[in-house]
Amino acid sequence: MAKVAVFIADGSEEVEAITPVDLLRRAKVDVDVVSVMDTLEITASRNVKITADKLIGEINFDEYDLLMLPGGVKGTNNLNACEVLKENLVRFNEQGKGIAAICAAPTVFAGLGLLSGKDSTCNPGFWEVLKSNGANVIEDSKVVVNGNIITSQAMGTSVDFGLALVGFLCGEESREELRKNIRFGAL
Repeated sequence: MAKVAVFIADGSEEVEAITPVDLLRRAKVDVDVVSVMDTLEITASRNVKITADKLIGEINFDEYDLLMLPGGVKGTNNLNACEVLKENLVRFNEQGKGIAAICAAPTVFAGLGLLSGKDSTCNPGFWEVLKSNGANVIEDSKVVVNGNIITSQAMGTSVDFGLALVGFLCGEESREELRKNIRFGAL
């Protein structure tokens, strides 16, 4: 069974964090919500309290197949300040393991040089950050899957993003079955 770590911090965008967790769990993927803060409970971008399953210091990164980052400007800044997380994002990318980010969070990948020369997307307000770090920004795609790297635009693309994660980890048949079950998109 595939296993994912979804990293949250104070200021993470609620929908971008929880929607992929919901969809992955519906697809029978093992998901840990991991706080990079000093406590399990974070205050998300719209003041929703989210309780993580674990603290980052409690996890073994080698157990995971994919690391995911939700956006939210403050949350992204807090994730970007976490050196352990950034070191493991680089390591996962080098190993060809999955890394995924939505909204502002792809800027963390860009700052690490992980998007240089690669197709990707993010919130339109951050396209220039990605471009200035060598990324090829695909402006008209809700989600861009480039090998092991999955990026998405914003809160409104959270379901598309979650389904892309399911497809990456479980295959397109599982993604399509889940899409139909949740009645998402044209049927």
